[in-house]
Amino acid sequence: MAPTLPRTIRAVDTAQLLDLAQEAAMHGFSQRLPVDWLREHLAAEATHYLFPTLVQRLTHRPEVPLQWRCQQLLTVSTGEQIWGLLDVLPDTFDKIPETLDTASKKDIVNRIEQAVKVRKWMERTAADAGS
Repeated sequence: MAPTLPRTIRAVDTAQLLDLAQEAAMHGFSQRLPVDWLREHLAAEATHYLFPTLVQRLTHRPEVPLQWRCQQLLTVSTGEQIWGLLDVLPDTFDKIPETLDTASKKDIVNRIEQAVKVRKWMERTAADAGS
C-alpha cells in the first residue's frame, strides 16, 4: 500500500531548503535544482514553501526510495517568488514542523498558482542581464 500523501504545506528557511536539495541530489531524485544554483539565487533570509502533490515511485529504479514530489515556492534574491519542484523523502518531509495556519496555506497555494516557473525566471533574468 502506498503511503498517504500529506495535504499540507511546510515552511522552510534557506538553509533547510539547501539541505533538502542536497539530500535529493544524494539520492539522485529527478526533480531538484542544483544546490549551487539555489545558493546563488535564493534570498538568504527568506522562507520557502513545500506542497506535496504526487507520490513518486521509480519502478524502473527500485534502488531509489519513494518520495513526495513537492511544488515549491521559492523566494529569490530579487524578492520575487518563483515555482519549482523538489522530490523529498516522506520521513524528511514529516520532520519539518507544521507552522502554518489554514489561511496561510490557502494564500501560499494561490501564490504557487500565480508564480513564474524557475525556467521562465532564469530566461528573463538572463535576457535582462544581456540588455
